[in-house]
Amino acid sequence: MTGMQLGELSAVGAAVLWTLSTLAWTSAGRRIGALPVSFHRLMITCVFLLAYGGLVRGRWLPTDADGNTWLILGLSGLMGFFVCDLCAFKALLMIGPRLTLLLQALSPPTAAIISWLVMGETLLARQWLAMAITISGITWVVLERRPQAGAAPSLRPSPVGILLAVTAAIAQAVAMMLSRKGIGQYDAVAATFIRVLAAIPGYVVLLTVVGRWPAVFVAVRDVRAMAIVTVGSIVGPVLGVVVCMIALRHAPTGVVATIVNTMPVLILPFAIVLYREQVSFRAAAGALVTVIGVGLMCWGT
Repeated sequence: MTGMQLGELSAVGAAVLWTLSTLAWTSAGRRIGALPVSFHRLMITCVFLLAYGGLVRGRWLPTDADGNTWLILGLSGLMGFFVCDLCAFKALLMIGPRLTLLLQALSPPTAAIISWLVMGETLLARQWLAMAITISGITWVVLERRPQAGAAPSLRPSPVGILLAVTAAIAQAVAMMLSRKGIGQYDAVAATFIRVLAAIPGYVVLLTVVGRWPAVFVAVRDVRAMAIVTVGSIVGPVLGVVVCMIALRHAPTGVVATIVNTMPVLILPFAIVLYREQVSFRAAAGALVTVIGVGLMCWGT
């Protein structure tokens, strides 16, 4: 297996793990709210990463990273775990998941362009074509409208909501580019720990400003919700992010971002099994187009 193939396979793994963690966040968020879930998942993630550092690396904290690594990965964590997640959640509330996910599909080409400008990365014409096919498949799925009996006529999407969704996509692209630039040969788990630590102050300030600390403390009493958050933290911010960091070490940022952004399609089987949703022919066809795009991107590398 080549380094590129390892990177692409790791990106697929990250997409699957983050899809599973999304299901956990949705379930827990319905019980205790999204902001408490976001804060608690980072704190729980810190516990696991702290344990890994102490037991495996012999360092409880990533103190072996130099200042430049801390700076770049810290900015990546602030952009990814805080700015991206915060904007994406607000966009979901203002313009809904369909349009938010559609605008999130801007992240892969944005990541590729930023990496080209900042890091001089290049993509083959075949990879650009594969990226376009993959994004087309995702777009086709998330653009689907389902008529509902007695539904109110759709209103024009909120410009602020659209701006937030675009900001989330750009923040995700910047976070991936910074991660690839900052990780080098540094330990992927320790790099993830730096990113998580950098995001926590953002949430501390936000929770203080909006006065949501009581909700955060009350959420701890919900044992079932906290169990779900714990499992989601292991699957997503720990395993998923570590696998993504490995992917970024071996594959171009645009390739990794495109594969990771198959999440809206990967969640379809879970929607059928867990939520008994009816998946249309269009959604299934969009999933097939996305798989073809990912296959084309991975073929021959």
